[in-house]
Amino acid sequence: QGQLVESGGGLVQPGDSLRLSCTGSGFTLNDYIIGWFRQAPGKEREAVAFMNSGGVPYYSDSVRGRFTISRDNAKNTGYLQMTSLNPKDTAVYYCVADRALPRILNAQCDYWGQGTQVTVSS
Repeated sequence: QGQLVESGGGLVQPGDSLRLSCTGSGFTLNDYIIGWFRQAPGKEREAVAFMNSGGVPYYSDSVRGRFTISRDNAKNTGYLQMTSLNPKDTAVYYCVADRALPRILNAQCDYWGQGTQVTVSS
C-alpha cells in the first residue's frame, strides 16, 4: 500500500520562506498528478497548487507568484517552495497524488499525506 510522507513545516515570521517536501513510497509518484491542499482553522480546505506528470503547474490566485510546486522524479518526491509568507498562509498543508485532475479538484485523491503545520507569525 502506497503512502505520502510530508516534511518541512514549522513556525516562521512574515516574509520568510519555507519548503515542504512530499515523498511517495510504495508507488511511482511520476505516474501521478501531485498537489497541495491547505486548511486553516475554521476555514474550508483550499487547493493551492498542482503539477501533472509533464511538469505543468497550476496555482491558486492566493499563492500565484509566491509559491512554486516542483517534483524530482528520481527521488519520488514533490516540493512546495513558499516565499513571502504571511499570516494568511497559516494552515495545515497536505500533499496529494492522483491520476486524474477532476478527482484532485474534488479532493478525491488516491493518496494523501499526513499533513504538516505551517504557522506564520511575528
